[in-house]
Amino acid sequence: MLSTVDFIYFDLGRVIINFDNDRMCRQIGEVSDVPPDRVHKILFSTGLQRAFELGRISPQQFYEEFCRLSGRSVPWDRLRQAASDIFWVNTPMLPVVAQLQARCFPLGILSNTCITHFEWCLEHFAILRRGFRVYGLSCEFGLMKPDPQIFLAAAEKAGVAPERIFFTDDIPAHVEAAQRVGFQAVPFISARQIAEELRRRGVQFNY
Repeated sequence: MLSTVDFIYFDLGRVIINFDNDRMCRQIGEVSDVPPDRVHKILFSTGLQRAFELGRISPQQFYEEFCRLSGRSVPWDRLRQAASDIFWVNTPMLPVVAQLQARCFPLGILSNTCITHFEWCLEHFAILRRGFRVYGLSCEFGLMKPDPQIFLAAAEKAGVAPERIFFTDDIPAHVEAAQRVGFQAVPFISARQIAEELRRRGVQFNY
């Protein structure tokens, strides 16, 4: 058996919730009359989305900057819908999370995300509204994975030593950074694999 686990952090995107950035660019393009490839450049090549996910700009500032860079004036509610209706549940993970929640095991989310996307996910996916004690968000920490400091901040927020925290993420660089600060971090491959990793560490739950 490996070291004891007192807290579990899950990455959000492509672990509990799937997403499609290409869909986001297409939908924003449709409501703004801007080609999707230009939308992609506005969001990602200018650093606009990164600044939003780091919490350096507010939703209002993001909106104003998108309109300025695109040369379009789009109602905020339509832009928010187009930018956020890109998520769906990673169904195989539902029973894993539900069984851990049923055992009242301390759980958290550790995600690189903007507040608008996270609020959308909370509104639309009930699994995120119950049983998670901590939401560790890049937009609140002002840090993004794989910066080691975000993992230390997440451990402090959970009130648990890094060595007692299990973490899984679909991006290897994030896993490696978490391991370097002491997390019991593993790459996410499948729900069954994560359940087995947890059982190896003595986490008892039905799956």
